[in-house]
Amino acid sequence: MDWLIAPFEPEFMQRALLAGVLAVVTTSLVGTWVVIRGMTFIGDALAHGVLPGIALAFVWGLDLRLGAMVSALAMVGGVGLVNRRARLPEDAGIGLLFVGMLALGVIIVSRQRSYSGELSSFLFGDILGVTRGDLVVQGLVALGVLAAVVGGFRAFLALSFNADTAAVLGLHPRASHLAMLGLVAVAVVASFQAVGTLLVFGLLVAPPATASLLVRRVPAMMLVGVLVGVASVYVGLVVSYHHGTAAEATVAFTSVSTFFVVLAGREAVVAARRGAATSAAPG
Repeated sequence: MDWLIAPFEPEFMQRALLAGVLAVVTTSLVGTWVVIRGMTFIGDALAHGVLPGIALAFVWGLDLRLGAMVSALAMVGGVGLVNRRARLPEDAGIGLLFVGMLALGVIIVSRQRSYSGELSSFLFGDILGVTRGDLVVQGLVALGVLAAVVGGFRAFLALSFNADTAAVLGLHPRASHLAMLGLVAVAVVASFQAVGTLLVFGLLVAPPATASLLVRRVPAMMLVGVLVGVASVYVGLVVSYHHGTAAEATVAFTSVSTFFVVLAGREAVVAARRGAATSAAPG
């Protein structure tokens, strides 16, 4: 038991755990819709696309979260613009802006003397350096996302399964889609400082994807996704503490590994049931 408890005696580790839990709550609530709607590409793109805003905020001495949000909203607007004006599929606009925004961010940061260290911090986060102020912001964002998910649940659910039906029901599918993209952007921005812009994608997709293997109802997927994510954060921080690995990467790797462990377990159960059914069948 001491092996599991000792890592969280230092206050900075307690803050890291809480930051991870709050990030999981935010990303799992939004990530459930990302998984259901097959929006993982836009989630990945937004996780990278915030880099220019973060870089400019760093250069100008502004709040990094503010820069990240402006960049994320610009990307969401840009995707819609390309889709409407260039008459290209949405994934084409996402791909163009994904590469362009990431490249621009690296260019901006590379102009600074502390390029390597700062870029690493932006991309991979610093969960062990989270402050009380960061936790307050994360907590407020988590509550806001929860309220938005509950308030927009019916519209999001209808949109996820049939946009035409959502329109017939008067649920405004285009507005719901933009609202969902906005929530993805908020989840990424709220969590990047803890786990970084690259690794936040792991928390956005892996826990909800794991939950989808275990349950079918959307509220249950959200709950199980949060529980899986929290367990991944805890195990990742414990392993990182004892083995000296990068905390953020260890958390993300644990989250993704959990998906494959659950998938393998489910397949083994299915195979065993098939074997039992075959044996029980009359010869």
